[in-house]
Amino acid sequence: MTEDDAYRASTQYRFWSFTTPALVSLRSSTNALAADRVRAALKRAREARVSSNAPTPDADGSVANSTTEAEKDIDCLTVDEEQKLLRFYCAKIIEHDFPTNVKATAVQYMKRFYLSNSPMTYHPKQIMAVALFLSTKTEHHYTSLKSFAAQFPKTTPEEVVAPEFLLTQGLRFTFDVKHPHRGLEGGVMELGTMADGKGVGVPGQAITSKELQEGMFKAAGGTANEVHKRIQKAHGRAKDILKTSALLTDAYFMYTPPQIWLAALFIADEPLALFYVNTKITTSPTAEHFKIKLITTLRACAELLNSSPATLTATPEEMGELKRIGKKLYGCQNPEKIDLVGLNQAQKREGEADENAVKKRKLERENSMREAEAVFGGELSK
Repeated sequence: MTEDDAYRASTQYRFWSFTTPALVSLRSSTNALAADRVRAALKRAREARVSSNAPTPDADGSVANSTTEAEKDIDCLTVDEEQKLLRFYCAKIIEHDFPTNVKATAVQYMKRFYLSNSPMTYHPKQIMAVALFLSTKTEHHYTSLKSFAAQFPKTTPEEVVAPEFLLTQGLRFTFDVKHPHRGLEGGVMELGTMADGKGVGVPGQAITSKELQEGMFKAAGGTANEVHKRIQKAHGRAKDILKTSALLTDAYFMYTPPQIWLAALFIADEPLALFYVNTKITTSPTAEHFKIKLITTLRACAELLNSSPATLTATPEEMGELKRIGKKLYGCQNPEKIDLVGLNQAQKREGEADENAVKKRKLERENSMREAEAVFGGELSK
């Protein structure tokens, strides 16, 4: 099985790979469905308040309509506003002091969860902590719940884990995330080997290590020492892109990990990236067509990565917009989904009640069988 076959068999490819139109459609339908549910939930909440506080009749015996203003259409978040809010909380995850793979996985958990859920239903602040905590487990970075919760002000351990099952449902119980970081490290090592005159061409490509080295010097321009410095500089720039822009855009949904790290290298040093791609493709009409297609894909991915600012800190204008969205969200938050700790405890009670009912039925069945045996007496001895 080739690496490509292995990736196509992964849950990341089968469940979490989309085209741009598919992503737009999915997010739009999720937003519309959440808006309908928010309006219905707010209506139920108003009706409950009205029923508990019966209106007083006026002097003429009529009842004033006290809910006219409340029944106005709720101003729900748009898809664009949801994405801005989600990006802000994903950036907050990246700012935490955890290994890169843990933070990268947590961000993808957030982005995957909000493909089928809306911030209007579950606030990103509530999901952010549990996404990061779950990633510490799936990425084998043990952190106790108590010490983890201490990193989030005014957050209890119960509040961290309350939506964990909800998150795993949203992830469709697929926790594996394939990242481009290791691929970049391998590519940089190969480039360094080629610069040292020890590179090996792909099978079917009649090229010596010396020719690879000379080709690199020509593409990069300079001596061996200068080329090594150029590789290291491109490496650092590409790493920064993978730690920020690759996570905050839809790159993981639309491209494979190798395409993402090669696109990051294209941004960091295009001549170096083009040289590397050329060393991996044989010279034939079919291969040339594939190379053109690959480079087109890498340029498209690079354009997507460049569309996101490399910095995590929001500008004053962006903070103003986020505050506006936050106020708007306060008015269109589903009231039935705010207390996730209470919802989690209620689900546990229901589960315990169901378990007790099963045990009761089993006990009644066993008692019934014993009574039936008693009617005919015990077993005959042999």
